[in-house]
Amino acid sequence: MWKKQWKRRGGHRRLHLDTAGDHQIVEGLHGFEQEILAAEETSAGGGDRRLVRLRFCHNSCLALRSRPPSSSSAALSFLAVPSSPRNYPLSFCHVSSSSAQVDQHQQESHLPRSPDLVALEYADLNLSYDLDLGHVRIRQHVNPLSSSFSVPAQVPDWNQVFADPMLPLMVDIGCGSGRFLMWLAKRNPKVRNYLGLEIRRKLVKRAEIWLKDLGLDNIHFLFANATISFKQLVEAYPGPLQLVSILCPDPHFKKRHHKRRVLQKPLVGAIVDNLVPGGQVFVQSDVLEMALDMRDQFDEVDKLKHIDTLNPDISCDGEGWLLSNPMGIRTEREIHAEYEGAKIYRRLYQKQ
Repeated sequence: MWKKQWKRRGGHRRLHLDTAGDHQIVEGLHGFEQEILAAEETSAGGGDRRLVRLRFCHNSCLALRSRPPSSSSAALSFLAVPSSPRNYPLSFCHVSSSSAQVDQHQQESHLPRSPDLVALEYADLNLSYDLDLGHVRIRQHVNPLSSSFSVPAQVPDWNQVFADPMLPLMVDIGCGSGRFLMWLAKRNPKVRNYLGLEIRRKLVKRAEIWLKDLGLDNIHFLFANATISFKQLVEAYPGPLQLVSILCPDPHFKKRHHKRRVLQKPLVGAIVDNLVPGGQVFVQSDVLEMALDMRDQFDEVDKLKHIDTLNPDISCDGEGWLLSNPMGIRTEREIHAEYEGAKIYRRLYQKQ
């Protein structure tokens, strides 16, 4: 008999599996190994009952399935599925008590997790993660239509923000932790300025601390709702707007929440109007529905052409998605998604 119970602690979901039988471990998970944060087993009352507690990140949950009553096998299976309708392959997990499977579980525990791969990708930034920021709980999803995000961001003094405010500008809408932009800024000094817009204030605060340590003078982060603030920010910038990126934005799956998506027609118009001729827009998502939405909106703009129509050397698949990342560095979400086996859908447009 299985009993499942959901709790919310520390920003994670906890699934309690009440099992009966000998000592059991959870192994497998295939594409979902990186989602396990903890696995603990304790006694649950009398007898041979055991309480197996698995802690998962927000992106995964479990649909449990017990063995048929007639089965004599000590093994139980359950199906791991994502909590949102992403394009992840389903994976079977196995619960067993055999020593051979225990050895296999121990070997798999040494495999790198996606956070380790993120740290490796950005290792040369040499960022400090031991920051005294107090209690920091960063929300994964926010409502940009909330009144708390309705005030436009103040336009900074560009002469104080950048060493040379006349350099071409790249704006990353929804920059997250900012490591993606920091990597680019460190490799392109005196070539381009970088502006990261992020709606989660705590991420901006941490990025600003990292910037002080890096000592870069061609990058800046702003707490801003891009749908409201983008237009006035880029129009006030003295140099040319050369590149805009929107990478793995929140898909807001529910139809009634589509109005919360960052890419709406006013923002599309502001991007196209302010891009210089030859300027580019790079979008990507690991959610096909979100990628199609962004593609449809930019495909409708006559002034924009997809890069493969301008440069036949650029490789795309049969549906027009770029086969590789043209930026030279992957975003954190991109690393996590590819580690889980998800496909990344990319489009790169250029203004004529």
